[in-house]
Amino acid sequence: MSGAPAPRLHLLGDAALLCDLPGPATLAQQQKIWALAREAGRWSGVGEVLPGMNNLTLTFDPTSVDLEALSARVLEAWPRLEAGGIEGRDIEIPVAYGGEHGPDLADVAAHTGLSAAEVVRRHAAAEYVVYLLGFLPGFAFLGGLPTALATPRRAVPRTAVPAGSVGIGGEQTGIYPLRSPGGWHLIGRTEVALFDPLAASPTLLRPGDCVRFVVESLQP
Repeated sequence: MSGAPAPRLHLLGDAALLCDLPGPATLAQQQKIWALAREAGRWSGVGEVLPGMNNLTLTFDPTSVDLEALSARVLEAWPRLEAGGIEGRDIEIPVAYGGEHGPDLADVAAHTGLSAAEVVRRHAAAEYVVYLLGFLPGFAFLGGLPTALATPRRAVPRTAVPAGSVGIGGEQTGIYPLRSPGGWHLIGRTEVALFDPLAASPTLLRPGDCVRFVVESLQP
């Protein structure tokens, strides 16, 4: 991975450095982000390491860390980092596709030129990796959506998306863990709880986990 593009560096305020990679986001690039996060977390003067989708934010103490030195250290470390994955788990998510649970399945089918059944088949046949959690507690941004299923977000977002809704937004798919506003196209719903604030581990999914969707049912 030594030939991978170097991150672009941007100062955020006076105590945070954004390390941003050019798109598109890929698993290999995300794994390099994770590797950089592990290494930078051991550096003196660096506070939080916050991996994002195709980027990493490092907070630092400007009284003890020189910005130019920190930037140089990031760029020096990047070429030698191995794109090793986080030790993840294999998790299956049963989904009721279409009908009242997936009111936008027909729209996705129309946009992609596929039948609704083929959209579901391809969605469930793919293997996804959790890149990061964000937007809502327990909301996992998943990489691995088949290119043929990519569908732009809805022109008018919904004010209330039911918890457990499985959606497609652009080149990603994900599951809404809580009832919330949202603009992704909804193709199904799961009964699996993605977020439980009272559990020892409140979020079901973690970065690095491999996710497979299982077709529980399909309604037109």
